[in-house]
Amino acid sequence: MNLGRALLLAGAMICAAAPAFAAEKAACASLRMSDPGWTDITSTNALLGVVLEPLGYAQKVEPLAVPVTYEAIKNSQLDAFLGNWMPAQKRFIEPLVASGDLEVIRANLDGIRFTLAVPDYVAKMGIKSFADLAAHADAFDHKIYGIEPGAPANQNIQKMLDAKDFGLTGWSLVESSEQAMLSQVERAQRAKKAIVFLAWEPHPMNTKFALTYLAGGDAYFGANFGAATVYTVARKGFAADCPNLARLLGQLTFSVDIENQIMAAILDHGEDARKAALAALKAHPGLVDAWLAGVTTKDGGDGRAAVKASLGL
Repeated sequence: MNLGRALLLAGAMICAAAPAFAAEKAACASLRMSDPGWTDITSTNALLGVVLEPLGYAQKVEPLAVPVTYEAIKNSQLDAFLGNWMPAQKRFIEPLVASGDLEVIRANLDGIRFTLAVPDYVAKMGIKSFADLAAHADAFDHKIYGIEPGAPANQNIQKMLDAKDFGLTGWSLVESSEQAMLSQVERAQRAKKAIVFLAWEPHPMNTKFALTYLAGGDAYFGANFGAATVYTVARKGFAADCPNLARLLGQLTFSVDIENQIMAAILDHGEDARKAALAALKAHPGLVDAWLAGVTTKDGGDGRAAVKASLGL
């Protein structure tokens, strides 16, 4: 059985095993999570947080890089993570799944692209694949712009550069935050300068900038322009310790459109993440029904009714 099928089976078993209500350990009162500094995870964490509060649960989100997040899950210092991008993070979770130190709850998002991209005006120079970059090295100043240090995608880029694949001799990776990378893209666009950078969807960069995703990076980002699925994962024993929360996480799914809406509110309009998440839920009340089927409040009450009353739905 391949890892993807194993993940889906494990998630289905966890969700099916969670009863409508069972006594939870006291530690379940606060759900410990992480945010690697990605606006999409900030958005999904906020969506969950808006729902957790009226259920009577607290949410504690730590700003942690991806490798540190998985180490914290292994050591049971975190409870759950909504940002297991696969296959990009395969090497992080395979050993944890094998050792039983990580539980896969479910896939929460698909329909994703995740690879290198250039602005459309750069693509018109004849740069539409990884193999086209080297011939225009001077225009790119021999640089590829990535996100925060330690991110698996950055590591894939560095591996490609170390191997001098696609003739990328003398190129370097510029690591920074997501916001800093996109600021660099915006500056390059104003000056109509060449730039190549890590891009993905969902993200409002896809509507803010006219982008061309580069073909040919399958060995580093996967087929179909880095097509990916995002999973919710949890620490060992989470479902047994916190069956009500496990049921909620087992029913929690997102869409590219909703995440784009929240991320645009945060990045383009400076809105607070929870405020943007609340607006999204009010615009899509059906999500609350699906997420909270059979979920109770922390004290055993009607979870769906509590959340709807709190959110004014």
